[in-house]
Amino acid sequence: MPKLETPFTRLVGIEHPVMQGGMHHVGLAPLAAAVSNAGGLGCITALTLPTPELLREEIRKCKKLTSKPFGVNITLLPALTPPNYDAYVDVIIDEKIKVVETAGNNPGKFIKRCKDAGIIVIHKCVTIRHAKTAVKAGADYLSIDGFECAGHPGSEDVGNMVLLAMACRDLGAPFLASGGIGTGIQLAACLALGADGVNMGTRFMATVEAPIHHKIKQALVDAEVTQTTLVLRSFNNTERVFLNATSKQATEEEKLKPGGALVVSLRLG
Repeated sequence: MPKLETPFTRLVGIEHPVMQGGMHHVGLAPLAAAVSNAGGLGCITALTLPTPELLREEIRKCKKLTSKPFGVNITLLPALTPPNYDAYVDVIIDEKIKVVETAGNNPGKFIKRCKDAGIIVIHKCVTIRHAKTAVKAGADYLSIDGFECAGHPGSEDVGNMVLLAMACRDLGAPFLASGGIGTGIQLAACLALGADGVNMGTRFMATVEAPIHHKIKQALVDAEVTQTTLVLRSFNNTERVFLNATSKQATEEEKLKPGGALVVSLRLG
């Protein structure tokens, strides 16, 4: 396969401008290594591992499976008892990881630590204003996440066709495109809109190396474009999930008992 070189591929040392984004319980060593061996940038999801030392073990496992660059994702989300992010970053620095993907809350502190250690930082964000904040904090690349994305698309509901054009016009910094991307034609479109590559998640869940049940992979392949839904909107923590009986029930419960009331309802069963 011919190489498609962009500033992103040159910076991180990969052959194709395709990154596998962080995904909880999916972004583990076998998948990350497979993506990297294929010429993209694989990514281990740090907080899937319950402790920093288990992350270290997963990183070392990945190093045995590939000699090519791979990254580690750290997602900074609201939590009653936040993880020990600094300890996870200690491991990333100790293991000389080349690329870190941050996402969620303001990553400034962790961007500085990683940059001081010579690590390339990619911050995923769903608004241009948040992207500008990450640039000021020192991020090397932005992953611009359109409303089509799985996971957390934010609350402003701006799709990639608009968001990427805004990033190209207003950001003044290099970026990847993320959200609802899964084909070469879409990659070409993202490059035309100013991106230096794409960051894909769900598309990699359907691969042989993804550590999930085959029936889930087949369900993703067979699904129609209408088979996702949004939950947790009343928490200001919108998440796009697969449309099934459980997500339908959650949506109905949230309509009846938005926000904190829903938490109480779910805890009481």
